[in-house]
Amino acid sequence: MTATTVRRSRRVEQVAEAALAWVSAHRDQFALGEDALAVDGQVNASWKPLGELAQVCATVTRTTPRTDPLHACARDLLTFAWQQTGHGELFLRLQRLEPFATYPLEVYAALASAGLRHEAYEAATAVVARTRSWQLTEQRPTRRLGVLNAERHSGIPAHDQWSRALGRTWLGGLPEPWTFERATGYALTHVVFHLTDWGRADGGLPPQLASYLTDWLPAWLDTCVEARMWDLSCELLAVAGSMPEPPPGTRDAWPHIAAAQLPTGALPEEDGHDRDDFAHCYHSTLMAAFAAALTLRHTGRDQQEVLR
Repeated sequence: MTATTVRRSRRVEQVAEAALAWVSAHRDQFALGEDALAVDGQVNASWKPLGELAQVCATVTRTTPRTDPLHACARDLLTFAWQQTGHGELFLRLQRLEPFATYPLEVYAALASAGLRHEAYEAATAVVARTRSWQLTEQRPTRRLGVLNAERHSGIPAHDQWSRALGRTWLGGLPEPWTFERATGYALTHVVFHLTDWGRADGGLPPQLASYLTDWLPAWLDTCVEARMWDLSCELLAVAGSMPEPPPGTRDAWPHIAAAQLPTGALPEEDGHDRDDFAHCYHSTLMAAFAAALTLRHTGRDQQEVLR
């Protein structure tokens, strides 16, 4: 490993450390409020951030050694997230209130992937998942992949075929690369996240898809970095880190991410959001830590190859 590679890896590591430190300092803003079980509760402002926190931290703990401070910080945040759900009891109560909603299972699966499980909730959801109503729920194809991944972590038989769901997505159709835009960008990143179990499973990407991303991901990432769209840039970096081998040039985006990170460790979603504001920073800051952990995993592999 060259000195330049070491410096680049340290920069990525510093981004991750600062990001998770900011998340830890703001953990109370991820807490579930009294309206978490309300019929008219704001799911996107309560369960969604908590689920994203759990999903990212589950990957960080899986891709870092136990001696790494990043691992300890992520594990601590996972414990916090699990406590917020009453050690899984709130999922059971939520399932009884909204038996056919999929978002509780998706949040639960993020925690279950880290070994945090609630047997009664899984049993209750398995009963509902056997109904025709569950299997016929109308969803966007990308969301369907997410539910399939959640079912996998919860021991529930898949209600659809992965290949069929993938074929309905924008990325699965291998579209003209010049049709890439913000909405399709977020859709394609989540397709990759679901296929690779949020970067934790090797071999999840079909070869044709991996080849397509190798060709076009660098150009899409360059476009987002140039536009100073930091949230989407980090998601695309996470896609690169989820691949068997990151496409050439994608790691060149990291100096720009490091420069955009605020002194507090927060990363704004995009140019113009330069305040340490939770609503405009939490997701992009989580994505910075997520992408960094996956990038550092590849760097570790590179180092092992050099030492052999």
